Amino acid sequence: MIFFIDSSNNSIHCIARALALAGLLQCGLGAQTLPSLSSSSSAPTAQSFQGSVATGEVSAQPVSLTLDEAIQRGLKTNLGVILSGAQTAAARGERLSQLQALLPSVDGSLKETVMQVDLPAEGMRIPGFPKILGPFGFTDLRASLTWSLIDVASLRNYLAARHNFAAAQLSAEDARDLVMLVAGNAYLLALADETEVSSVEAQAATAKVSLDQAVDNHQAGTAPLLDELRARVDSQSLEQQLIVARNALEKDKLALARVIGLPLEQSFTLADKAPYAVFDQIDVEAAIHEAHANRKDLAAMVEQVKAAEQQRKAATADRLPTLTFNGDYGDIGTTLSHSHGTGDATGNLSVPLFREYGLRGEAQVAQAQLDTARAQLSDKNAQVDADVRDALLDIASAQKQVEVARSSVELASEALSEAQQRYANGVSDNLAVSQAQQSVAQANDQYVSSLYRHNVAKLSLARAMGAGEDYRKFLGGR
Repeated sequence: MIFFIDSSNNSIHCIARALALAGLLQCGLGAQTLPSLSSSSSAPTAQSFQGSVATGEVSAQPVSLTLDEAIQRGLKTNLGVILSGAQTAAARGERLSQLQALLPSVDGSLKETVMQVDLPAEGMRIPGFPKILGPFGFTDLRASLTWSLIDVASLRNYLAARHNFAAAQLSAEDARDLVMLVAGNAYLLALADETEVSSVEAQAATAKVSLDQAVDNHQAGTAPLLDELRARVDSQSLEQQLIVARNALEKDKLALARVIGLPLEQSFTLADKAPYAVFDQIDVEAAIHEAHANRKDLAAMVEQVKAAEQQRKAATADRLPTLTFNGDYGDIGTTLSHSHGTGDATGNLSVPLFREYGLRGEAQVAQAQLDTARAQLSDKNAQVDADVRDALLDIASAQKQVEVARSSVELASEALSEAQQRYANGVSDNLAVSQAQQSVAQANDQYVSSLYRHNVAKLSLARAMGAGEDYRKFLGGR
């Protein structure tokens, strides 16, 4: 079978860009930014998943790269995963900071003091009393304790930070599914490019045979010069398309290396191929139920709503009194050997009397954040449904396209063979051959595009159902 893709159409790359955009923006980045960390520069974006931190030594020999190896490398080095991990660490730190507000704080101090006092300078003039006192000094070794015994607002803020930390952990897990989709898409695109190059090479070889035949016929006087010129134009056009196809392959291999953290200087070959496997029919409602149970970005958004609820309660709790205990105990004297223990204890009950506008403002801000989080959660539930349904529709559509395109390739190849035989026998000119070659090119373009779309739709379904780790099962037809 001869494969040929019209590079001017570039349909595979248009599909790839659309799928990548849909996979990143619709399938999970909404849960990547936490309310309390929204200003953090470590929050991953869609562009982050196209980059990585390159690792490994560069080998002079090309390495063989499988789809599994590409995805595993991406899970370790992809920038989106790394930034998600950094965001989780930041959320953990925020949780610990809020926890400290509920725990006692104990500080120790050692003070060594030397003093000399000028009494006249202090306004004290006592006849017969020395004007200068000192030098004299003392040593103070002391421990102090501060503890907020009752602080409802701090308790609510800690609970919110704990939910934000849980959301960050879930978002980090969700980032792994996104890497599976992005790395798998990049790998399949490079595979499609390889098929495109092979197709154009095969078609160029066929065009070269037609050109040689047209030249021989023209020199023998059995065909006009127009046939030779037409065949030469077809051959040179294919040579140009071959250059474009090879360039696209190298660029997409670079993009794959960027996604999975492979050094750009390292050459590699794609060991896996993407065979066509008919996808088994599955129950849509069961798939949606599984998606709601497994999607980590949805679970992260649920935690964000809980965090916003606690922050709203914290804003209300700012009106409540707080009870704080402060105490210290230590030794004080001219030296530690000549000292005596001293201490004090203070209980402080603080009640806000007039901060009405500030308290109302905090409550309104917290309520707005809560309303936003609830609306986003409702939208995310609908988006999960849509992701599953979209992926299933894409699989069914691509599956039909593969079947039709395969038949078209066979028919176009048969038509090309028939046209070549008629021209070789002098029954017709090579216009029919040129037209048949274009038909073969278009048919193979549609066939390769539909294969690529079918396999990427399976990866998208695995992502939509929160089953990224089982992507092999989906590619195999589930």
